[in-house]
Amino acid sequence: MRTLLSLTGTEHSATTNHESGIAVAVLHKGTDRTTVDEYLDEIEQLCLTAGANIVLRVVQERERLDPATFIGKGKVAELQQLVSQYGVHFVIFDDSLSPVQVRNLQQALGVKILDRSMLILDIFAKHARTIEAKTQVELAQLQYLYPRLTRLWTHLSRQYGGIGTKGPGETQIETDRRLIKERIAHLQRRLKDIESHRALQRKERQDLFRFALVGYTNAGKSTLFNLITGAHVITENKLFATLDTTVRRFTLPSGIEALLSDTVGFIRKLPAHLVASFHSTLAEAAESDVLIHVADAAHPALDRHIETVEETLVKLSIEHKPQLLVLNKIDQVRDPELRFSLRKRYPMGLFLSAQTGYNVHTLLRTMEQLFRQQCVRLRVHLPYSAMATLSYLYTNTIVEHRSDSDEGITLELIIPQHLSSTVTAAVEPCGKIIHSTVGAA
Repeated sequence: MRTLLSLTGTEHSATTNHESGIAVAVLHKGTDRTTVDEYLDEIEQLCLTAGANIVLRVVQERERLDPATFIGKGKVAELQQLVSQYGVHFVIFDDSLSPVQVRNLQQALGVKILDRSMLILDIFAKHARTIEAKTQVELAQLQYLYPRLTRLWTHLSRQYGGIGTKGPGETQIETDRRLIKERIAHLQRRLKDIESHRALQRKERQDLFRFALVGYTNAGKSTLFNLITGAHVITENKLFATLDTTVRRFTLPSGIEALLSDTVGFIRKLPAHLVASFHSTLAEAAESDVLIHVADAAHPALDRHIETVEETLVKLSIEHKPQLLVLNKIDQVRDPELRFSLRKRYPMGLFLSAQTGYNVHTLLRTMEQLFRQQCVRLRVHLPYSAMATLSYLYTNTIVEHRSDSDEGITLELIIPQHLSSTVTAAVEPCGKIIHSTVGAA
């Protein structure tokens, strides 16, 4: 076992207002050092997003993790010296720590002990703007906090309790645990109500074809969303700038209207309880017709980012949906050889720049092709007496062609597959379906 130290170039200064810390990662046997460095790069980015600086990285090679301190007593002693030397406020670990490990490390080092999950939850809490996002984040925080309660935590009764909240003979930790359980149950009920409201909204929009942007955090999804829809979703060069799902109408090149949703970004080692808490937000992606996977083509960890998103889609059970891979920020890839390599590795990927608008027209044309592939073409005949049904078809389908004769009206329609039975039911009482074809390319 050995420890590898590296300064990050942001040494702590007494004049800075930001908290400073040390990042710790374990290099397991068989793990590539480059991968660990990428994880620590991400930890640094997460800390900057949260308003803190990493002044030192510690990478320890270990075959087995220590159940009491994660890194062993000897390395804890080394960290004690480094904490004192650099005057840091916290030590953050790239992997998840157990409640026992957090307690032991905090007692030994005398500073805040964080892990990746805690940091992500902190960032989510800072960026939550709507009631839904705040509820989801608070639920995830409390579910994470509950098994980690120690006497080092501030009493929660000040926030959630009041006179008469402490039962007879209860210790403060018992009271805090009871309060957390009650709060978790309350938040879960609130999220069920929010999910019911969202489901109703989705039902009202079900006549329109739905695309959903998914991808690694900071891949440029919101910038692309704004460009396509003309919306003004917040875009920042930060991780998890967007937490709330936004849905907007937009127009495909042929004039067809569709819906586009912008969802929360994914990240490696995303806490499972956080994914569960954001179920109602991610439902927009789950109920979409096509997923547009946006990736940062200029990021050195592009391949692993794509793998992480694909793994997350499997966890959400939506990996089977039609997908389009969009490699964004291609304007930042200036090396011709690297561009050639990217096109060779991802021959089915669509390369564009949401920032400059490069190749976005190709994306829109491709989205229309995907829309038509997921549609049904119907040829229907209606008598002139069925004006109400004719009006319904013009409102709820795409009428590609109409021909009038003495016998009535013949229409060529394009409709999303999930609406075909509804349209058929509207036509058959007064008219007839002449022909039906899946795929309206």
